Amino acid sequence: MLRSTIAAAAAAFFLAGGSSQADGFGYDYDVDVELVLAVDISYSVDEEEARRQREGYVAALASEDVIRSIRGGPLGRIAVTYVEWADSGFQRAAADWTVIASEADALEFAARVAAAPLERGHYTAIGAAIADSVARIRSNPHTAPRRIIDISGDGPQNQGLPLDQARAMADEAGVVVNGLPVISVDEGRWVRPAELHLDDYFRDNVIAGPGAFVLPARTEAEFREAILRKLVIEIAGAVPSPDELGRGASGAMETGRAP
Repeated sequence: MLRSTIAAAAAAFFLAGGSSQADGFGYDYDVDVELVLAVDISYSVDEEEARRQREGYVAALASEDVIRSIRGGPLGRIAVTYVEWADSGFQRAAADWTVIASEADALEFAARVAAAPLERGHYTAIGAAIADSVARIRSNPHTAPRRIIDISGDGPQNQGLPLDQARAMADEAGVVVNGLPVISVDEGRWVRPAELHLDDYFRDNVIAGPGAFVLPARTEAEFREAILRKLVIEIAGAVPSPDELGRGASGAMETGRAP
């Protein structure tokens, strides 16, 4: 299923003019995508969930599907960094900017993410995380036709830079912000529930830029699949299916978290 999706995504990417050569830029770019993986590590994410989140990203980064989609790009390489965030002053790179062009590159980057110390922060400063990610993209040594922030979180913002300002910064820098809301039915150890449609919240307040999308996850298995799908879609320059963008058949109120 994923293999056919990747092939279709790659075809869509080229038809849409994703190739730097097709746009008349020749080889001015050194990578196909600059990608920040910005992962919520606030206290609304308990230690077990934080571990599972990181394991999900590690598994996706090292997967054949992601490696194949990287190789399928015009240049066959991307630049990626993995950043964990919480409070307005808490954004730390578990693995700094790395060019991935091969399976060995992907496995080495995934291993660095897995081995990084797991530190936590208190609050959920989504705007600050976006602003930090934009700054990392602006200051890195790479150039790409597509610049993306992939931000996950399990609750609404409760501290820091207003989201409209953060989104404006992303727009000004030509950066797309995609969202991965982690929807949980549990309150967690240190948090209170925040009743809202978390996927709608991300759609209305977090994502930014042309083609930006929200891909929600509700279970551990769905979270792992969402990470994998999101990476494949972003690297290939495609779009999710309507079913993937939905929030479930019931439409019932879902629970986010807030410290």
